[in-house]
Amino acid sequence: MNAAVDLHYVLRRTEFSLDVDLKIPMEGITGIFGESGSGKTTLLRCIAGLEVPSTGQFSINGDVWQDTPKKISRAIHERQIGYVFQEPRLFAHLNVRRNLEYGWRRRGDADDGVDFDQIVNLLDLEQLIDRTPDELSGGEAQRVAIARALLSAPRLVLMDEPLAALDRARKDEILPFLDRLHTELSLPILYVSHNIDEVCRLCDHLVVLDRGRVLAAGEIQSVLVDLDLPLLGGDEAGSVISGTVEAYDADYDLTRLKFSGGALLVPGRFGDMQSSLRLRIRANDVSLCRDRPNDSSILNIIPVTVDEIQIGQGPYALVRLQVGQDFLMARLTRRSCDDLRLKPGDELLAQIKSVAVRTTAE
Repeated sequence: MNAAVDLHYVLRRTEFSLDVDLKIPMEGITGIFGESGSGKTTLLRCIAGLEVPSTGQFSINGDVWQDTPKKISRAIHERQIGYVFQEPRLFAHLNVRRNLEYGWRRRGDADDGVDFDQIVNLLDLEQLIDRTPDELSGGEAQRVAIARALLSAPRLVLMDEPLAALDRARKDEILPFLDRLHTELSLPILYVSHNIDEVCRLCDHLVVLDRGRVLAAGEIQSVLVDLDLPLLGGDEAGSVISGTVEAYDADYDLTRLKFSGGALLVPGRFGDMQSSLRLRIRANDVSLCRDRPNDSSILNIIPVTVDEIQIGQGPYALVRLQVGQDFLMARLTRRSCDDLRLKPGDELLAQIKSVAVRTTAE
């Protein structure tokens, strides 16, 4: 049995074409990232059966849902998919409980080991259960929409920019619940977004689309440090590394995080001792020096080795740095590269101004 989602779609339009061939892991969250018009939503609609491709082949764990050469195509209602849109799309005339029960009834005789109360608790909906959609905030309504999709016993969940319509406060409200889905449910999720920080926080795997084609696909750590991907350069550049909590300094409210290249100090308390977490380090927050500064306000100064340098046409260059088994990215001016006489193999010190942390238990 093939433990993966296998898909191949070709769709031709007058001004756009989609040609995608992918193998997606059956666990974790796979981010689909790209600019507007890159084909992200079109791909999800093909998977759900809402678009009719010129060529379509789709199987999940070897179970074929679509194969146009063999004239196989499951109807939309027969595809065990949970679809979460940008807008919650709740039934306005039903309260939260009855909206959820609609999803529950769609599961039929499916037994995925998930019960109604588990999903309600997972998304913290107990206090909302008797409210109507017009009594919910945007974040609350989207949590109900996610719960309804999960209650239908899907084998695959599609999320099409579920946070795009929310303001910053509502996004911060719902992100921890998406983290919990990631941690507690062994269900493959395809998560479309044009927000790279959102993708870095949530996703284990990453697919980069551009004009209907796959530019890169793989584990998020390796895709993010690919210097041949202009979409992930510039202000979007950065890396994701995994770490564990090594110590907490209560006097200064600093957590020491251990990773393959050493340790980092970050403000605040994150998780318990030895708990796993994810670190997002933006290239704009990394600077380089050949000698350790005598006085610096930057807490994190770690040894690195220059792996590769990409010189842009503008004022900036991207430098990929190896640190332990991980890679960091630094975005420097071309003049700084020349002043430091940077070349691959150079051993330097990286000053890291900021680290974003997401604990797996959030």
